[in-house]
Amino acid sequence: MLLPATIDEDQKALARIVAGLFAMLGLSAGVGPRLIARSLYRSVCLVLRPAESAVRRLIFVLSLGIRTGNARVRPMPSGIAGKGATMARPCFRLFDPRLRLGGKARVARAAPRISFFGEGDVRTVTLGGALPRKPEVDDEINAAALLRRLESIKSALDDLPRQARRLKRALLRRSRSPRLKMQGVLRPGYPPGHRIRRRHEIDDILRRCHQRARETLPPDTS
Repeated sequence: MLLPATIDEDQKALARIVAGLFAMLGLSAGVGPRLIARSLYRSVCLVLRPAESAVRRLIFVLSLGIRTGNARVRPMPSGIAGKGATMARPCFRLFDPRLRLGGKARVARAAPRISFFGEGDVRTVTLGGALPRKPEVDDEINAAALLRRLESIKSALDDLPRQARRLKRALLRRSRSPRLKMQGVLRPGYPPGHRIRRRHEIDDILRRCHQRARETLPPDTS
């Protein structure tokens, strides 16, 4: 399947950016560090999250040109597919994560304390024990989930038409399953990873891909 010129241009730019993330982590042939510094993790996610949104929109636009016809579609699994370490190749997430409501959870800054006044002595008791230590930027964290995300986005970029067919089948399965609530591929509002102020090349790519995907959506008549 020959990619349209605009999609092919963004695909190549995204592939270059993802290759740069691989280099940042020293990832090669699916092998990378088990632990990475928190500061490095944040730097990678700063680019990876909007890159995933951009790839998702390229796949969505491509899927609109695919005819389902009488294609055989496997039924929805009864349990959670791909749970555990049995997945040989991570699958790219085709649907936007749902928008979180209610904002960020508040974190206690200090534990409650009670002071007892006696004969010249003041004894203070902290309830609930000591608060967990605030994470430092140089703390090391597990990189397994991040590496799998990188592998999945690279696999998707290597064959966008295959991912578009996969999305088409997923949407068809959802439409045939009465127990599932239909969820759009793109969530309303800004895409995941959107930033108002440009900080990286990926911000411009995401804006283009999101605009292109929105232009292909049918008008809302509700």
